[in-house]
Amino acid sequence: MSENNLLLAFYGDDFTGSTDAMEALASNGYRTILFLEPPSPDMLENFKGVQCIGVPGTSRAKNPEEMEQELRPVFEALFKLKTNVIHYKTCSTFDSNPDVGSIGKAIEIALDYTEESQKTVPLFVAAPPLGRYTVFGNHFAKMYDTVYRLDRHPTMSKHPMTPMNESDIRVHLNKQFQTPKQMGLMDVVELSGAYRNAKEVYEKKLESNDGIILLDAIDDSHSQTVGRLIWEKGQEGLRFVVGSSGVEYALTAEWNRQGLQATSNKNGQTKILAANQVLVVAGSCSPITKLQIETASEEGFVGIQVSPQDIINKAELPKNLLEKAIKHIQNGKSVILYTAQGPEDPAIEETRRLFDEMGIEKRESGELIGSQLGKWTLEIIKATNIRRIIAAGGDTSGFVTKELKLFALEMILQVDPGVPLCCGYSSDPIMNGIEIALKGGQMGSPDFFVKIKEA
Repeated sequence: MSENNLLLAFYGDDFTGSTDAMEALASNGYRTILFLEPPSPDMLENFKGVQCIGVPGTSRAKNPEEMEQELRPVFEALFKLKTNVIHYKTCSTFDSNPDVGSIGKAIEIALDYTEESQKTVPLFVAAPPLGRYTVFGNHFAKMYDTVYRLDRHPTMSKHPMTPMNESDIRVHLNKQFQTPKQMGLMDVVELSGAYRNAKEVYEKKLESNDGIILLDAIDDSHSQTVGRLIWEKGQEGLRFVVGSSGVEYALTAEWNRQGLQATSNKNGQTKILAANQVLVVAGSCSPITKLQIETASEEGFVGIQVSPQDIINKAELPKNLLEKAIKHIQNGKSVILYTAQGPEDPAIEETRRLFDEMGIEKRESGELIGSQLGKWTLEIIKATNIRRIIAAGGDTSGFVTKELKLFALEMILQVDPGVPLCCGYSSDPIMNGIEIALKGGQMGSPDFFVKIKEA
């Protein structure tokens, strides 16, 4: 393929969010590949019919200095691609702060690579298909059957790393810039009605704003209007956009309207067989993951809790733990390795205490936990040849995937919204073709682990 065929290139600030964005694109027929490093033109040639690419990262778990190191080479590569839109993909709950996963810092870095004509960055966080809504600048997220304002959300208001105590996206984001920026808003009233009216309002806002313009949405009609605005302005040079996978849902609506889907991508999906077993590694302490562990255990999964001592011992593998997991898998069982069952698990406090004693900062804990789980997962795969894996936890998923030595991911099956089953590509024959699902802490139905096994 040629770079000219690319419709979109994105960087995801964590791995689960990146597969979420890929699902939004692929489920609409736009073949999308996630490359763990920015792909070369030669690498792209190996994937026929690709219209979108993504680079999943871990910037959501990093401080501003670490973000500089991770993001600059990625942005440099993405902005060289011939594509109309370049997207910095954030979590749909926008969890971030000035010290960890600063979205403001990411924008400041990206602006060094945008065209001079781009003075304003569109920001779209809403994703109605995922139960994420922005109304007059305030963000809301659905959990099960209830929609919560973000600062009152049972999970996100108590996030262990980036608790969300502000629902106004503009107020929250402006705290993350070294110099406060002008914050505009395209609200739900302005986005409703005829497209020509919305376009006129948007263009006036762009002319008078040199900072950020947040776009509301509570339903698909708003998303469709946003997608058309972003796509048209992208062709005029306003290429860089920030937001959740709502950006992908919005853009695919516009692309579908224009009939941009490649003919080669209109074929049906390859049939996927159910797995006899699945291995789950969970570093998430969310109440949703807790319920998923409990539900899977009731369906015959074997739960094995990882001790805090095993997590901090980087010098050697936890032999007893691995032998136990391997034996259960060899006996035909599905296994869950988990660090905690919910936010009240005493193991969390014990792990933090050990981290403090070792001088490990709170923001570094996700990388350590994920890397350890990833190393153990690799050992279990080699010993058992199990072929279907679930990594639960936003930070956990990224570091687990890196330890598995995969160079790319592609969606093969939709399961729950935002958490597809993917195929992993690797130069290692043992790992090539592994099936993996990456699940954010707050994502997935109670029976998600069982669904993945039976998918």
